[in-house]
Amino acid sequence: MKKIVYIAAIIFLSTSWACDDALGTKYNDTFGDEYTWTLPDVALGTLMNAYNSIPSLPNSYGNDLLDVATDNALTGTRSSSLYRFVQGGLNPTSNALGNWSLAYDQFQYIHTFMENGLGSNIKYNLSDSVRDKKIRDRSRGEAYFLRAWWGMELLKVFGGVTEDGQALGYPIITKFITEEDREEINKKTRNTYEECVLQIIADCDSAFKYLPLAYTGGDVDLGTTQEGRASGKAALALQSRAALYGASPGYQPAGSFALSTDSLQKKWERVVHLSERAITMGNLGAYTALKENMYVGNSVQQTTHAEFLFRKWSNNRTLENQNFPPLFFGQGRTNPSQNLVDAYPAKNGYPISDVRSGYNSQNPYVNRDDRFELTLFYNGKIFNSERPLEIYTQGTAKGRDAAGYDYNNTITGYYLKKFLSPIKEMLYDPSTLSAKNDYHQYPLLRRAEVYYNLAEALSELAGASGTVSGSSRTAYSIIRDIRTKNGITSTAYLDEIAAESDKEKFLLFVLNERRLEFAFENERFFDLRRRMMPLNESIRGISAEKEGTGFIYTEFVAEQRSMTDNYQYMPLPYVETLKNPNLIQNKGW
Repeated sequence: MKKIVYIAAIIFLSTSWACDDALGTKYNDTFGDEYTWTLPDVALGTLMNAYNSIPSLPNSYGNDLLDVATDNALTGTRSSSLYRFVQGGLNPTSNALGNWSLAYDQFQYIHTFMENGLGSNIKYNLSDSVRDKKIRDRSRGEAYFLRAWWGMELLKVFGGVTEDGQALGYPIITKFITEEDREEINKKTRNTYEECVLQIIADCDSAFKYLPLAYTGGDVDLGTTQEGRASGKAALALQSRAALYGASPGYQPAGSFALSTDSLQKKWERVVHLSERAITMGNLGAYTALKENMYVGNSVQQTTHAEFLFRKWSNNRTLENQNFPPLFFGQGRTNPSQNLVDAYPAKNGYPISDVRSGYNSQNPYVNRDDRFELTLFYNGKIFNSERPLEIYTQGTAKGRDAAGYDYNNTITGYYLKKFLSPIKEMLYDPSTLSAKNDYHQYPLLRRAEVYYNLAEALSELAGASGTVSGSSRTAYSIIRDIRTKNGITSTAYLDEIAAESDKEKFLLFVLNERRLEFAFENERFFDLRRRMMPLNESIRGISAEKEGTGFIYTEFVAEQRSMTDNYQYMPLPYVETLKNPNLIQNKGW
């Protein structure tokens, strides 16, 4: 049967693939394969579909950010799929994170391109053989990267341990599946978790071989106009991510399938090796603290910061519509938690639970880590140069931004700031009576992640200050650099816990730093599971009562969760287990 029947060929409408409206979908089944696969735009468009299915904004889970299903936040929209999820609504027929069919659809696009779009029958530039080779090699590298990307997305969601202790991933597919193949495929078992990790790493190696390290200069095919495509740097970073998941405690075989300590050590050593490789061969440069102008504003339409190794780009006001406070014409949807707020240290580096931090619970937002200011709006903080937010009560009166003044106002006492535009008239400009758009970049792979992966592996293997073969760094030196660049003024507390030689305590410290760094980047959900950390923590909020010129702050429980132990692993889709009884279900389902 002709493959083109199953393929939605995507045709370029613009020279800039990264723009929201640069691509359209055109279904073409009027020609056979022998003609279709001589058309460069159709071939490249087929591959491009695997790009287009990657979300352009972080609120890709039913209009929520995935952090609302963690201890970082809650969603103010009680009809949302993630609210149902945290209230016990996960099961094999209903999974707000389900991406099984989506990922396998992308494999189909990728494989049909790999099998048909790289042959001698197609020329990507008829008049210039050099350009033809550049486009062909770049596209081959992109195909390998995208197969690794979608494999990693499947592994993050559905990788798990079975009742008998097997650590399994997904059924690895490396060819286009025809109708004739489906009976065979529907008998295929899940590959082991380690086999999936190795497949992703191997695909990233292949991608790195063909892709430019970065898109720089004026070359029409490999220059800055192609920014946003997969690059060699992105392939190396994705390898580091796959290795980290492969070493994480949540995905190790148990019982009679258990690994030896030596085998687990080798997995952590692999994380060190691949992370160092990404930093050196990828020419990543040093860690840089995240800043607002890296991901939003006019400047991001023209350039991608070196921090963002793989990103999507958009020009809209979607995040602002959903997350601005209601009196600024938003829906106040994402409500950061007091749990997250308490995780940020004081400016001097001490946790706020330590008296040496100088923390005052009745003046709680002064002298905090720079990432705190980047991420959250809180009572009294100036909203986008407009006015201080009024997230308080005064007797029976409600502040304009407090719960109860508007039914969409924050439940927890906080609003999301990260990724949102700083334009105060974003959703309503009185002078024009209209709304505005702003440019956004959503980072999918960051340079910082490679450093955090390395720090975690070094901490696992050698504690805070020990060294590991293949790396001249220590977990301590990496975290010290990160904290200093985020405004922490002293290393005293870091030095103190490093000197204790308590490997577990320092590891938890590293994981907390990771939590702060990647808040609202949809990483916390998976980090909790791969590290087997508590999932069912109650979400706390803060209420403020205005008294004179000050406030009395009181914590309260804003939301109870109903995520039982089986939430550690996601269930395979019921329909897939019906089609293929050889798919062993994850533990608890």
